[in-house]
Formats: sequence, C-alpha cells, structure tokens
Amino acid sequence: MDTSPDPWIGALRHSHDRLQALVEPLGQDQLGQRSYASEWSIAQVLSHLGSGAEIFSPFLEAGLAGQDPPGREAFGPIWDTWNAKDPQAQAADGLRADEATLERFESLDPEQKARVRLHMFGMDLDITGLARMRVSEHAVHTWDVAVALDPSATVAPDAVRLLIDTVGQLAARAARPDGKPRRLRVSTSDPERHFILETGEAINLTESDGEEGLPELRLPAEAFVRLVYGRLDPAHTPPVEADGVDLDELRPLFPGI
Repeated sequence: MDTSPDPWIGALRHSHDRLQALVEPLGQDQLGQRSYASEWSIAQVLSHLGSGAEIFSPFLEAGLAGQDPPGREAFGPIWDTWNAKDPQAQAADGLRADEATLERFESLDPEQKARVRLHMFGMDLDITGLARMRVSEHAVHTWDVAVALDPSATVAPDAVRLLIDTVGQLAARAARPDGKPRRLRVSTSDPERHFILETGEAINLTESDGEEGLPELRLPAEAFVRLVYGRLDPAHTPPVEADGVDLDELRPLFPGI
C-alpha cells in the first residue's frame, strides 16, 4: 500500500476533475436520472459527496490542530441541509464543496502533512489515511455517475492502482458472511495482485503467499475493486476466468458501501 499522501491526493484531484466534466453539461432531467447507486439520483450522489466534503474538512483541520474531530451528532444538520437542496443546487454546490476540500489537501506543505494525526471511527489516521478514506468514497461514487451515463465506464486507473491494496481492509469491515466455508485464490491484472479469500462465519481477504492448487478467480483489478465495493453485477462484469469459483455466490458477500 502506498504510504505517501501525494498519490492519493493526486487521485482525488483526477476524480474530482472527472466528476466535474461528467456533471457540468447535464440538465435537470439528467441530474434526476438514477445513478448506479439505486437509491440515489446523479444529483443525490453529488449531494452525498458535497456533504461528505463539508464533514471531512473539519476532520482535516482537527488533525492539523491536534484536536478531536467533530462527533457524529454534527453530521445530521449537514445532511438535512444538503437533502433540502434542489437537484441543480446539489450538483453545483457539491462540486464547489468538493473542490474546496480538495484544494485544502493540495495546499498542505510537507511539515503540515507530517503533523496530521487523528483518531476517528476507531482508527488512528495520518494525512495518507485521511486522503485514502476520501479517495475510496470519491472514486467509486464518481463511477456511480459515470456508468449511469456510459455503461462501459470503469473506475479511474490511478484510483484502482491505489485501492487494490486496500480491499482486504474493506472486506473485513463491510463484507457480509454467509456461513459457507470457501478458500480460493483471486488473481488480478493491471495491476497484478494475488489474494486468498476465505469465507464462512467471517470473511478474510489477505495477500497470497503463493499457495497453489486452490480454486481461482482471475479478473482485472478494476473489476475486483468493484466486486468488493458491491458494484460487479453481471451487466457490468468484464471477461473473467473462474476455475472452480462461482462468481454469483461471491457477489452477495459484498453488499457495497
């Protein structure tokens, strides 16, 4: 996993610019179109990212100042304000709030980056950890918008190269065990990675140590990231090789975030 904050902040910039290019030409009817996140329109995805940026900014400032971050009780009023906006305001304001938080990340000098320390959501985070949290949400929700407009869209390659090394953490936190024991190898391309996926009463996704002879799923890293994020339905699945693996059994294990 890349521990430098700069690739993560760079990926966040690319994701913002991609989202802006996708959304700015859209009219009200298109903003009301359903995104890949079935409960949200495109405008509501922008609202989610905008409110997230508004919530995230105090986290960053608290980390810089060595203070405790705001508690969850601060989130509700922010969400209420964003939910009350009309679709065009959700989109426009969402892009503006996202840009402001991104520019704050980009403005930090090396000494400030080194100073950021924060305990939140049960984790001790530095500047890389904060940027990683934002990229993991931003890149995937940008895909939610992109694929609603172009069914062939993929998650941005620079984000995939970073997120592929975080999927084990997400699986441990968000996967939904079905109680069925499995042990299989997952091999990805672009970039190449090898994992062992174990399921049962819990789900563990760890780096492979070269163990052979297991059932194996081979697929692009971009597709595996989307699988773990709950976004690899059959209509959006590229060619994969499944040797003794039923991909349809794996999908429900990862309901998404």
